[in-house]
Amino acid sequence: MKGLKLHGKDLIAIGYPEGRAIGIAINVMLKHHRKWSVTDALELLKRILVDPDAFSEHELYAPIADALTGRDRKAEAMHELVPRKEYRTYGSEHIEQGAIHQMEVAMKLPVTVAGALMPDAHQGYGLPIGGVLAVENAVIPYGVGVDIGCRMCLSIFNIAPDVMENDRASFKRLLVEHTRFGRAVHEKRMDDPVLERPEFNTIAVVKHLKDRAWMQIGSSGSGNHFVEFGVVAITDARNEFKLPVGEYLALLSHSGSRGMGAGIAAHYTRVAKELCKLPAEAQNLAWLSLDNAEGQEYWLAMNLA
Repeated sequence: MKGLKLHGKDLIAIGYPEGRAIGIAINVMLKHHRKWSVTDALELLKRILVDPDAFSEHELYAPIADALTGRDRKAEAMHELVPRKEYRTYGSEHIEQGAIHQMEVAMKLPVTVAGALMPDAHQGYGLPIGGVLAVENAVIPYGVGVDIGCRMCLSIFNIAPDVMENDRASFKRLLVEHTRFGRAVHEKRMDDPVLERPEFNTIAVVKHLKDRAWMQIGSSGSGNHFVEFGVVAITDARNEFKLPVGEYLALLSHSGSRGMGAGIAAHYTRVAKELCKLPAEAQNLAWLSLDNAEGQEYWLAMNLA
């Protein structure tokens, strides 16, 4: 049996307008009904032409119906921005304009409830780093960020700072031998109960990232990540560390979720952009509803990272 052969003039002959509807109709018929006769194919296409609304939700023929009626499904799914809500800005004289613009856009999201901009704010992928955004029953992957859980950790030792000052070489050696930055990893893989979490088996994207997590655990990122010794001064006798007033040796580190977090952020940002259509300036603020499976899955993966 010969394959179906349709031409634009065949569709024009039954009343199809010149334009994209003809190309879409031919492609759909050749993809799904290649073994049909020309007569049967044209009969179906005529029915769609006469009543396109009857086929607007059809699994195969909806694109033809949409082309005939001019329906734009992407525009229908688009979330419009709303009037900007008010937010607090701290230290505005130190904040770059790009970060302020990103915050202005974020405050126009229909899910936004409140927000604030910190003095150290600078431009990010969607929400500015140093921007705080509260949203209703939703989560924004690029609002959380690529380095999920990026944070500072301070360890205070009950040791006088003089100990370090008197033997700086030894303390420097401790840092060099026990820290890894960028792509560098520990020669002996470290272990941790977090690697036994069930999410590594139940969430597909996380499962594929487990080896990377295992390799990078205990290491720091690049860029502005660091680990350094310093001095902490306790000036209030009523402190949460229950330490006497005085100066202590301390270790401050800045690290985050490494490659695993970046992989999670990239995957769920793609998912959010597919499900949540926004104007161009707000696309990186696409959100996932916490009522949906995708939002719940990201929430679990995010908390793991």
